[in-house]
Formats: sequence, structure tokens, C-alpha cells
Amino acid sequence: MCDDYKLDDQVGYKLRLATQRHLEIFSKHLADITPTQFSILARLYEVGETSQNQLGRLVAMDAATTKGVIALLIEKQLVTARPDPHDLRRLQISLTDTGRRVAAASIEKAKKITADTVSNLNQREVKRLLELLDKI
Repeated sequence: MCDDYKLDDQVGYKLRLATQRHLEIFSKHLADITPTQFSILARLYEVGETSQNQLGRLVAMDAATTKGVIALLIEKQLVTARPDPHDLRRLQISLTDTGRRVAAASIEKAKKITADTVSNLNQREVKRLLELLDKI
């Protein structure tokens, strides 16, 4: 038996519990898209058209995951992909008109999701939490 190890005191365990809570809240407010799909839509809404590779970097996803998420968003007619006129090996990804509307509405819901996720914290604690997560 390991007396100096308590699961409840472990960072990874606490992060997993916080993530589970956040995902439950997320699915209540945004049932039609996944968190990864939301990340792509929100980032495209923020930066506009960008290459698929750059988009993956901007949302911290590997190339295979990014490609799969974009394929699903194309099926849902929320984004389009077109060859980059300057480099035909590259795809440029942009929101459709519907995608722009869905992204805007989803971002508004995401504000509520964040507020619900951190509802037990005060503003100073939220700021500190974000700073600490950035350090990890």
C-alpha cells in the first residue's frame, strides 16, 4: 500500500473530473456539435479563412484529427475547403454562411457554458485558474 499517494490529490485526476463536468455542461448547451467541432468553428469565426494546417495549429489538434473534423463540418455544410491558389497542396478552409451563423450562436452559448463551468469560482479565481492552466 502506498500511503503517500492519494488519487483525490492528483492533478490529472482533478483535471479529468473538471473536464467531465465541463463536457456535461457543454453537451447540454451545444448538443449538435462536439467540442472539437466548436473549436474549429470558433477559430474560423475569429480569424477567417485559413489553411487546414494552420487551423489545426490554431486549435492545437494534430493533422489527422483536424482533417476528420473538417470533413464532418463540410458534410454539415458549415465549412468549405478549396485549393490554395498559391500552393495547390494546401487547402483553405472557411465558414459557409450557415457556418458563420452557427458559429456566432455557438459562441454565445459557449459564454454560458464557461460561466456554468466556473460558477463556483469568483472572478479572481477564474483569472488565476486560466493563468495556471496556461502554465501547464
